Amino acid sequence: LLVVDLLDIGALPESLWGFNGFFSKKNGGGFLTDHFPLAQKSIWDISGLFTHSRHVPNVRFAGLIHPGLIGCLPDQTMLETWNKREVDFIATNPTRVPPLANAPFAKTSHAGKATGAAKVKVDAEGARTVPPREHGGNCDIKDLSRGSKIYFPVYVKGAGLSLGDLHFSQGDGEITFCGAIEMAGWTHLKVDLIKGGMAKYGIKNPIFKPSPITPHYNDYIIFEGISVDEAGKQYYLDVNVAYRQACLNAIEYLKKFGYSGAQAYSILGTAPVQGHISGVVDVPNACATLWLPTQIFDFDINPNANGPTKFLDGSVSMPLSPDLV
Repeated sequence: LLVVDLLDIGALPESLWGFNGFFSKKNGGGFLTDHFPLAQKSIWDISGLFTHSRHVPNVRFAGLIHPGLIGCLPDQTMLETWNKREVDFIATNPTRVPPLANAPFAKTSHAGKATGAAKVKVDAEGARTVPPREHGGNCDIKDLSRGSKIYFPVYVKGAGLSLGDLHFSQGDGEITFCGAIEMAGWTHLKVDLIKGGMAKYGIKNPIFKPSPITPHYNDYIIFEGISVDEAGKQYYLDVNVAYRQACLNAIEYLKKFGYSGAQAYSILGTAPVQGHISGVVDVPNACATLWLPTQIFDFDINPNANGPTKFLDGSVSMPLSPDLV
């Protein structure tokens, strides 16, 4: 096992801003891409521990900076396993938009200094870095911040540790896909090794200890979702459907205070929102919950007998980019 201590992490002092974006449905989409099919973005300014956005008014929160992507290299056997299972999966519905997965793609391959036959091999077999896999990868775990300790399976000599995709803050699930506050930053790491650790502890995926430093919010409104979709179709213990419903319920709630759907979606993708799987045994419905901290808003969002007050008048919006083709 490769033991990685995340000693410190921060934003570049000359780049104290970040962005949150929705991909177009044609370019990968997001968790709620059927409801938000076009590309949009919001800019977030970083001020010490806190952030706020010119595109999403009346909200301010403390960030928890973390790498969205961190992991070790696979060996050849594991790489072949990834490619086969994902290509086979794509073949079950090859025309789906967005696609079920992303196969190796030579035009966007990063082969480093490789040339000739080696580059051709990388172009043909290089795994896309979109998803998390057994090695770690693009896990987007917001609690991997300063003070975290991560134990990675090692598959090749030297481990091949890499990281990137730094986020100032993110809600659980990174539901907007480009979906945290993406930022330019730096990290300070320490590494060690537990020889034979994978066998000793039965580890096939990374395990970690979370950061002891977290934004302190203790008042939440919790939105529940079950595995019945927007059209009323019943699913069997489907956590994906249940969490999507929890997110949509939160968005509809925030719209009552004057936020657009896109602004509410951006809040859920960027703020320290918690996502929980609450039940997976009570057939036919799984239950998932989204915990929205009330203290990040400049106004009271709790329900009351008088009903919600629209604090936003719609004069501020998020930039939108229509599909060109």
